[in-house]
Amino acid sequence: MPAEPRLAALQGLTDRHAVLRAAATLIPGTSPRLDAELLLAHALGNPRLEMLAGSAPLPPDVLALFATLVERRGRHEPIAHIVGEREFWSLPLHVTPDVLVPRPDSETLVAEALAWRAGAPPGFILDLGTGSGALLLAALGEWPSATGLGVDCSEAAVRVARANAQTLGLGGRAHFVVSDWATALDGRFDLLFCNPPYVPDGAQLMPDVVLHEPALALFGGADGLDPYRLLFPRVSGLLAPAGMAVFEFGEGQAEALLELAEGAGLHAQIADDLTGRPRAILLTVAPATPIGLGKPTASV
Repeated sequence: MPAEPRLAALQGLTDRHAVLRAAATLIPGTSPRLDAELLLAHALGNPRLEMLAGSAPLPPDVLALFATLVERRGRHEPIAHIVGEREFWSLPLHVTPDVLVPRPDSETLVAEALAWRAGAPPGFILDLGTGSGALLLAALGEWPSATGLGVDCSEAAVRVARANAQTLGLGGRAHFVVSDWATALDGRFDLLFCNPPYVPDGAQLMPDVVLHEPALALFGGADGLDPYRLLFPRVSGLLAPAGMAVFEFGEGQAEALLELAEGAGLHAQIADDLTGRPRAILLTVAPATPIGLGKPTASV
């Protein structure tokens, strides 16, 4: 529906809750009312809860902007792209179509790293395929003494990550380079994050994803496992003594990844996300200390 009919559907409504109810009928997806609330808060320049608590009639210019935002959402443009921001690990991150929108599922990687390194902060962190920088910046926010390196093959993605680091006051500890995975790296890291493209080629995805997020960051070969086949054999050469790597993966891939890890001589453990679905694989070079069950045998 063009913007004019959408605006007409909202005209005459001054109560924001009536506007939200009307807008929700125009927005696709699983959470149209929440999307409408976020868009109206953005149009008003207020936090969502403050917007909901307000009672003043909506000015015509706000209503016109809101209708335009609803039209964009109607074309399946992600909310994060429309408002320019997505929260991850309580950090506000700028996102663009050049990077994946950070998702709550990926917070599992940060939580597992924090549990494993409890009492022994990592010194140097690597984030392969950093995108918006979400994983690296979340970790640096938790460990003030750590420094980190984010790597991405996309120059545009590196620009987004670098800008996020500066905005969050982490620019002095977060560095970013353009590279094809780890090919340009020379060094060892105490903690390695990686959320590679793991969607099988040809998989059917929601329009919000397939139409607006970078295919390079989504699809990982016929079975989605090509990046793991490439990277698992390199993990032992990237980790410092007592280091750990944490990789995200998709549904139904856990058993195949455990086999790939064994073939690469790595000790592996699967971690579930908050919904109970297998989400991350934790890798160490030697099984001297069970992952998640205690501190590393040697501090780094």
